[in-house]
Amino acid sequence: MIKHSFTLCALCLALAVQAQTQDPGTPAAVAAKVALRGEAQGVRVSEMRITRPNDILVVQADLANSERGDRTVFYRFRWLDNVGNQVGDGESWKQLGVLGKGQQTVKSVAPSGAATDFRLEMNVEK
Repeated sequence: MIKHSFTLCALCLALAVQAQTQDPGTPAAVAAKVALRGEAQGVRVSEMRITRPNDILVVQADLANSERGDRTVFYRFRWLDNVGNQVGDGESWKQLGVLGKGQQTVKSVAPSGAATDFRLEMNVEK
């Protein structure tokens, strides 16, 4: 019983920490697909569009900077199969500048039809 309580508490704490790092303006459904490493620094994923032409996932995500200062965003998409295992070798990190009060759109295509889910991993720097 104690072991299960400890595991549950650790999970709750991890979720609380993750929720604190997400920008409050990020919709909950979108936040579930974003793995933010560190603080959001005013950058949020304001919208995601997901399509599946020819049985391959295609994702477009809008990144919005609510601050006046420019931000550098490092991002990559992690593609997952129906049980949560990574599909493919994984993408390399990409760098994107988001101007103050500006918006940028990022897009990615799954490596194969085996990908049924994804996470957008981001690290935001000032």
